[in-house]
Amino acid sequence: MKVTVIGLGPMGQAMVRIFLAAGHDVTVWNRTASRADDLVAAGAVRAQTPSEALAASELVVLSLTDYAAMDDILGRDPEAIAGRTLVNLSSDTPDVTREAARWADAHGAAFLVGGVMAPPPMLGGEDAYVYYSGPADAFTPYEKVLALLGEPRYVGEDPGAAQLLYQAQLDVFLTALSGIAHAVALVRTAGVGAAEFLPDALATLAGIADMTGLSEDGAAAFDDGIHPGRLSTATMMGATAAHILGASESAGVDTALPQAVLSHYERAIAAGHGADNWTSIFEVIKAR
Repeated sequence: MKVTVIGLGPMGQAMVRIFLAAGHDVTVWNRTASRADDLVAAGAVRAQTPSEALAASELVVLSLTDYAAMDDILGRDPEAIAGRTLVNLSSDTPDVTREAARWADAHGAAFLVGGVMAPPPMLGGEDAYVYYSGPADAFTPYEKVLALLGEPRYVGEDPGAAQLLYQAQLDVFLTALSGIAHAVALVRTAGVGAAEFLPDALATLAGIADMTGLSEDGAAAFDDGIHPGRLSTATMMGATAAHILGASESAGVDTALPQAVLSHYERAIAAGHGADNWTSIFEVIKAR
């Protein structure tokens, strides 16, 4: 199959190498042309312009910083996307994604949205997967080639669906990273180095599902809105959150994160969930 990849950052380069290894003919384009040098040496074809890259393949994979980059690159010659299936694996908001899908449709292109749940070194591995959404008849013909990047998880026709799930996963990821950085900053004030602290912190992250019961019935609590009080009530967890805030203030560490966490519990308690499980904070977080 002929595949075009536009955008040759670390993710785009990894995609190109995977497609080449599977025997596909790959055309590449990047604003900084030198990023294609090693890929061309490995067998890819360098396009001189985005329009040339689009003309080379019906399947066009975009790996860019955001959707504004797509607008800048493809907006110069929008008629060139006609008859192409654009698979945009770039990050942005669901609303921006939906608007891009409408733009592509108006210019005769099928538009698939993807969210890649793996860093470049893990792309194509057994743990990699990618959310996709958009027209099913655009996804199905290319499912096998897209599966080279990771398990394809098609989540429906709404172009924003894959983007929303992708951002939700990054919500978990980035919040955890901030938590780690904050915790390290806290223990450093007591002279405890990151090398000493991190192994236990990472073990805590790995054990969250079992410690909180999320691995058993956590989904039911969120989906059904039933939060039976057990060991980890909102009141108990709120007290802990207050202690973390107090320790941070005393140590002179940034308090934005613990303040945000404490606010969830305080609002849940004020709403009458003090004796309910910690999952009751969902009731003050969810959309109204």
